[in-house]
Amino acid sequence: MNYLKTYLKTIADRGNVDLAHSIEQTAAEIGDKYIQDFNFCEHRIGLLFGDVQSGKTGQMFGIITKATDMGFPAFVLLTTDNVVLQQQTLERVKNDLSGYCICGENDSGLFIQNSLMKPAIIVLKKNSRILRLWANVFASTGFMKGNPLFIVDDEADAASLNTLINRNRQSSINRYLDSIKNGASSSIYLQVTGTPQAILLQTQVSGWHPYFTYYFAPGNGYLGGNFFFAKPKPDCITYLETLKTPAHDVVLRHLAVSALIELAGGNVSNCLVHPSVRQASHDLFAREISKELQWCRDSIDDHFKTEFSSVYDSLAPVKYRKASCEDAFEKAKEILLSNAVKILIMNGKNSIASEQYSTGTNIVIGGNTLGRGVTFPSLHTVYYTRTAKKPQADTMWQHSRMFGYDRDPGLMMVYIDEPLYKLFSDINATNNALISQVESGTEHIKIYYPNGLKPTRSNVLDEQYVAAISGGTNYYPFYPKNNTTEQLDNLLAPFTEDEPVYQVSLRIMKEILSHIESDDDFRVTSFISILEMMLSEKPNAQGMLIVRRHRDVAQGTGALLSPNDWALGGQYTASTVLTMYKVTGKKGWGGQELWVPNIKLPNDLIYYDVQEDGSSI
Repeated sequence: MNYLKTYLKTIADRGNVDLAHSIEQTAAEIGDKYIQDFNFCEHRIGLLFGDVQSGKTGQMFGIITKATDMGFPAFVLLTTDNVVLQQQTLERVKNDLSGYCICGENDSGLFIQNSLMKPAIIVLKKNSRILRLWANVFASTGFMKGNPLFIVDDEADAASLNTLINRNRQSSINRYLDSIKNGASSSIYLQVTGTPQAILLQTQVSGWHPYFTYYFAPGNGYLGGNFFFAKPKPDCITYLETLKTPAHDVVLRHLAVSALIELAGGNVSNCLVHPSVRQASHDLFAREISKELQWCRDSIDDHFKTEFSSVYDSLAPVKYRKASCEDAFEKAKEILLSNAVKILIMNGKNSIASEQYSTGTNIVIGGNTLGRGVTFPSLHTVYYTRTAKKPQADTMWQHSRMFGYDRDPGLMMVYIDEPLYKLFSDINATNNALISQVESGTEHIKIYYPNGLKPTRSNVLDEQYVAAISGGTNYYPFYPKNNTTEQLDNLLAPFTEDEPVYQVSLRIMKEILSHIESDDDFRVTSFISILEMMLSEKPNAQGMLIVRRHRDVAQGTGALLSPNDWALGGQYTASTVLTMYKVTGKKGWGGQELWVPNIKLPNDLIYYDVQEDGSSI
């Protein structure tokens, strides 16, 4: 049996031909590049990186079936610690994949009875008790002592990483995953996420930094970061600062969209209200939404009709047929007077099942529960009021529930304040930079964010080895070496002091730095990697080069640049500035003439670097 072909046929027979082609491409590339050469004697970590809500599950299943065809007999599929999500994933495995022994969390007997006669898939949530149970099952049966294990960890940056790394301890979930992985004769552990920041900032020595990273692009019809957070600001974004009564506008918009969708044959229309994490705030917004709905009923043939018509006329659906304004008003009137609009509060106190917002006209209000694994069908209106005091890029991005395939671009509207929109735009820009690095084959992927925005939670980053390089700060080595001063002389010969500064390609800067060696005080490789990251985004990226010769500078005085050159470089706040001084060697520097670099990266950005040897910048 060819497992991948069987799975692809299942997908194609459902009418998802484009999806089947995408899955086939991902499975083939990962299989040929990273599974084909697997020697069944090692433990290898990989990363599958895709956009939030872009169809990662189908890609995961394609990789599982490809790995089955390539000799793997056992798979563990991990979900977040959510009972409903684990059950949904288990059901989807049973519906989509054939020819396997499929086990839930309580099916250890079935797994043992099967004895790997059929390839096995065990679907587990990342819960300490469940993982401990299955670590014991694998150990006691002995099946994995002589067989490879393939682990697929969905949302791998959540819960799986060691949250006690800075206490010299290991968190329980991380420890049990280690036990399961290392209990097999060999393994491939595929981390899957739409927010890989925490994973990419793991050290090699931790055992959780990916050996390979693969990005799969979303398919046609997907609305993601580049749709919502492009420049200039798209029409689907409304700043809250421009509105007097935002809740009023949100309710009107949602009713107009809901009426249009229902008249076009749709059976669900969702609106999401995302205030702070405080449950009292959720109740407050629920009361406010209820008050606005009551206003609509009270003025239904008067002010409501006038305002509704204006909003409805502005809609420009792409996927749905637009009925007449009069028909839409009658439908909205029906929805209102029948009290068909459900207000659902989704938080730790109120458990909401997906069935409650899978049909009908709904307004969902919530906080942290609106994150990973929660998908809202036909979500076209988002009222985003949440602002984090210490924002984390991966957490914020995972709460972007507006992303997805079943969105109509002509019906989308996100109500958001301008500073928060700017944060999302910055995160999107960095995500694009990550994708560019992966697709260009950059070996050392770099992450950067504006000052004040963290990439991820600090408790999973080893503070000994993860360093932040600040843009706008001048860095230079105290103990530099030139591997060939003569080559640097030739390389820098065209840049005389006739011109105070030169605009050059970052590729020239990269070549210059490749001739510099330094001890732990200045990691040349880090700065070269950052330049490579910039070049992956923009192959013709430019910077500013300042070259000075015959500099009688004392070594170790705390500043390399003269006041004039410091001020000159400081003028270029949005550019990388590389200043090259050729010192005389009369005041230190080993008594030799040599070139000393000083580099300043673009202002207001923080670049994160993993330093395996523990050295500092």
